[in-house]
Amino acid sequence: MKDPTPRGRPLATGEKGVIVYGILSVLLVLLVVQLWLLTATTNAWLGGDDSVVLPAAVASLVCLGLNVGLLFHIFRLE
Repeated sequence: MKDPTPRGRPLATGEKGVIVYGILSVLLVLLVVQLWLLTATTNAWLGGDDSVVLPAAVASLVCLGLNVGLLFHIFRLE
């Protein structure tokens, strides 16, 4: 397995903490975006506008993919 650091040294605990907190912050923002998409899409759909359902579903799937990728990166740090 390739070492994620450029000089080949292991990451210190403090460095891992900063990386994990940064990734978790991005995950939180993506989660809020997904909740907003769900609320806005449900509101539009109940109002009779079916044109926003498919783009919102695609955007939510993109957010899901980013979340899964970032979580995989966190697990790879350990």
